[in-house]
Amino acid sequence: MDNSQYSKEYSEESLFKKIKSVFSKAGVSVIYGVLLLFYALKDPAVPMGAKATIIGALGYFISPIDLIADPIPVAGYGDDLTAIITALGVISVFITPETKRKAREKTLEWFSDATEEDFSTIDAKLEKKK
Repeated sequence: MDNSQYSKEYSEESLFKKIKSVFSKAGVSVIYGVLLLFYALKDPAVPMGAKATIIGALGYFISPIDLIADPIPVAGYGDDLTAIITALGVISVFITPETKRKAREKTLEWFSDATEEDFSTIDAKLEKKK
């Protein structure tokens, strides 16, 4: 993925607007991954190179131009999840327990019925990359 192509799509306002418009369709794993990236982006200890990767992935999530159209049930967010997991793999060494806690708490705030399995999909990918 060419990060520069999607980085112009990113802003905090556009990210939360996209989350609000799709969170029930996108599902827990996608939103949890997005929030992990968002909170890592906010962490001053994360280097600029990693932040560029994060912004590219979040810009891809926000972008209305996808490889697979988002309105397609389930499959529509598969490419977004792939971009998110790829970015998380690149920056996983910078994801702190505090970042995970914040992302998990916010996800649970929005998805009160989220299960451990919903989080384990992303967490397992993070652990493999470390």
